[in-house]
Amino acid sequence: MEDIIADYNKNNLFGIWMEMDFQIDSPGEITYKMEVKKHHQAVENVAHGGMIAGMMDGVIGVAALSSVASEGKRVSTVEFKINYLNPVLVGDKLTGRGKVLRKGKRLVVSSGEISNEKGIVATALGTFMAYPVD
Repeated sequence: MEDIIADYNKNNLFGIWMEMDFQIDSPGEITYKMEVKKHHQAVENVAHGGMIAGMMDGVIGVAALSSVASEGKRVSTVEFKINYLNPVLVGDKLTGRGKVLRKGKRLVVSSGEISNEKGIVATALGTFMAYPVD
């Protein structure tokens, strides 16, 4: 599992650019953190919705990945739905929590939420395809 997760960390250039960091709390449950920077804004002082969606894809995707990596598998996003609940501002410190709801042979369904210091800013539900590394 560690090799697959380490490989993800090394090759996830988008996550590196976004300055996102995660920890695996347990297989299928993760926590992501990042601070919103000026280059994430869409309009003055407000983060771009695509930045939030990108973080959310990581939140629910790494939850899915952490549930199958021990089986020598990776995941790719099949689909996800996001609900934006509150604005995110430059300087906000975001915490994302992802959790696997169901793991089948090929598909993994996970949910996530992202919060800032004031509360939940976005929720999502996603489906991921698990596939062997080789």
